[in-house]
Amino acid sequence: MPWTDKPGGSGSNGGGPGGNQGPWGQPSNGSGGQDNRRPGDRPPSDLEDLLKSGRDRFRRASGRGGGNGGQGTGDFQMPSGRVLGLGLGALALLYLASGFYQVAPGSLGVVTTFGAYSGLSEPGLRWHMPFPIQNVQVEPVQQEQSVSIGGSQQAKTSMLTSDLNIVDVDMAVEYNIQGSGALEPGELPAVAKFLFNIEEPERLVEAAAESALRQVVGESEFGPIISADRAAVNSRTQDILQSILDSYDSGINVIRVNFGRADPPEEVIPAQRDVIDARSAAEQRVNEATRTANSIVPRAQGEARQIELDAEAYAQRVVLESRGAASRFNDIYAEYALAPEVTRQRMYLETMEGVLGRANKVIMDDQAGGAVPFLNLNDVVRDTQAASRRAPTTTDQTSGGR
Repeated sequence: MPWTDKPGGSGSNGGGPGGNQGPWGQPSNGSGGQDNRRPGDRPPSDLEDLLKSGRDRFRRASGRGGGNGGQGTGDFQMPSGRVLGLGLGALALLYLASGFYQVAPGSLGVVTTFGAYSGLSEPGLRWHMPFPIQNVQVEPVQQEQSVSIGGSQQAKTSMLTSDLNIVDVDMAVEYNIQGSGALEPGELPAVAKFLFNIEEPERLVEAAAESALRQVVGESEFGPIISADRAAVNSRTQDILQSILDSYDSGINVIRVNFGRADPPEEVIPAQRDVIDARSAAEQRVNEATRTANSIVPRAQGEARQIELDAEAYAQRVVLESRGAASRFNDIYAEYALAPEVTRQRMYLETMEGVLGRANKVIMDDQAGGAVPFLNLNDVVRDTQAASRRAPTTTDQTSGGR
């Protein structure tokens, strides 16, 4: 059956203006009214309609549709090059602005480039290449931090002393990050060591402090720890703790160690108090004995030294007197050799003066008939003796004159 698209066609050989057309609206080949197209072929106009219909459906689905009944009114247009450039520039400015950061006073910033250390930043407003090129970690280097050991009844720490006594102790450690001093080539600053070399700094300091304190307590006796050597325990523990942290290359500086409570366990406190009281009494007795010895020994030493000095003085005096007597004898002998009679007479008179000088004397005169009555000899003797006690030299001269 022939296909006619236009009215006025007449059969297969219609000769109207439209001529004979096939089923797809195309003219036939004129040979017997037959069309050589295959049934699956479509004309180009129908294909464009299908494409346009698909574009309309896509615009309606994406929300870009418009017009009447949801039909599209225009095709999608790409943004211009100027608008795209402005958008990219704004994104670049935002990216670069994200590199600004603030370092607070007392802090330092550690700058890393692709994860590797590249420098420090001082306090103030700073800038670095944004992530992922560079990154900054700010640490408070001057802020003091603290940890405690055995600070509560539930977490009390018991340690063993060198004399096998148990003591409950507690201690507080204050620390910060070491200052940035002179560094060797390739050495990291302290704040970088603090960030890169250790994890959980507080737990590290706590464990190292407990280890150092156990070493010090284990080397000491119980008595000095709870009484006299507390300052020494502080100093020794701080030195050992700093040495341990330096061996880990941690960048941590130990500011101070406060050795607090040091008591025996509660179960043995009464017995321990008795021991302490006994030791105190013993020390008191020793102090009293020492005080008595200190008062007696110096006095005895002084007396012994006085006796020695008296003996030395006596020996010198005897020697000098003997030398004087020998010298006098030599002088007398020399005079005797020159005038023997005169010398004998003088020696006699001097001897009698020495013998009778202080005796009660009575002058006898044969020509006067015995004792001389007008001389008060007793008063003369008394006056002479008194004068001799006051001035022996004057007495000797007076006696010699008589």
